[in-house]
Amino acid sequence: ASTGGSDRQSSRGSRKAKRSGSNVFSMFTQKQVAEFKEAFQLMDHDKDGIISKNDLRATFDSLGRLAAEKELDEMVNEAPGPINFTQLLGLFANRMSGGSDDDDVVINAFKTFDQDGKIDSEKLRHALMTWGDKFSADEVDEAYDQMEIDDKGYIDTTKLITMLTASAEDEEGG
Repeated sequence: ASTGGSDRQSSRGSRKAKRSGSNVFSMFTQKQVAEFKEAFQLMDHDKDGIISKNDLRATFDSLGRLAAEKELDEMVNEAPGPINFTQLLGLFANRMSGGSDDDDVVINAFKTFDQDGKIDSEKLRHALMTWGDKFSADEVDEAYDQMEIDDKGYIDTTKLITMLTASAEDEEGG
């Protein structure tokens, strides 16, 4: 009887895994899922339903790009298991929700305003209020209250990036 119980346990576990895996589909439109599926099928060169290191290598080859062994290993190891379609969607979802590259994005964004280690606060104010998710004047003022701005109107780029990329833990210590 005890083996029957453990069998039931594992089937319950696998149902749970499927259910949580399907949540990933709700993050994308049907059109996006169809496009990802098409891309997955193009990348799955051996058509076994799993994107392996050899599939990735073949995909890069077909694009005329040589991929280093280390690079391929890193890509395959980014997933917690074999990369089937659901797993690939999960990786995309992770990236799109700002998973791992947040700090790099922040750093690169502010470095575009950097001049000799300083950012002109008026140019940054203009950009924040003009492009993308526009800030109101009050929102910019509120953000600027948190920053050190010198008497010439410049923000220290390194201090700003450190402030924006520090984790809550780092901030408590400082």
